[in-house]
Amino acid sequence: MSEPVWTYVCTTAELLPGEMKAVFDEVTEAGIAVFNLDGTLHALEDKCSHEDFELSSGAFDAAEGSVECILHGARFDVRDGRALCAPAYEPVAKFPVKVEGGMVWVRDDR
Repeated sequence: MSEPVWTYVCTTAELLPGEMKAVFDEVTEAGIAVFNLDGTLHALEDKCSHEDFELSSGAFDAAEGSVECILHGARFDVRDGRALCAPAYEPVAKFPVKVEGGMVWVRDDR
C-alpha cells in the first residue's frame, strides 16, 4: 500500500486566523480550500455542492465558521462541510490537514 500524498498549501504565517487559501491537488485533480478558523485549520473541496463553482471565490465568515458560494449564496460550515442553507442541500467533502515544521499540508483522502 502506498503512502498518502499530501499537497503543500503554505506556511502557517501565510494563513492567519480568518483567512483561507485555495490549492490544487495534482493527484486527484481536486481544488481544495483551507480555512483558518480561530487557529484551527479545516479543508473542504473547493466546489459548491449546488453548482460546480469554487467556494474560494466566495466569502469566508470567520465569526460564523462558514463560507458562502458567490454564485447563488449557498453557505457551508468549514468545520464539517455541511450545507447551511438553500440552494445547497448536500455537504461538500472535508479533507485532513496537517502542520509540520511550520508548513500546512492537505490531502484529498477520497
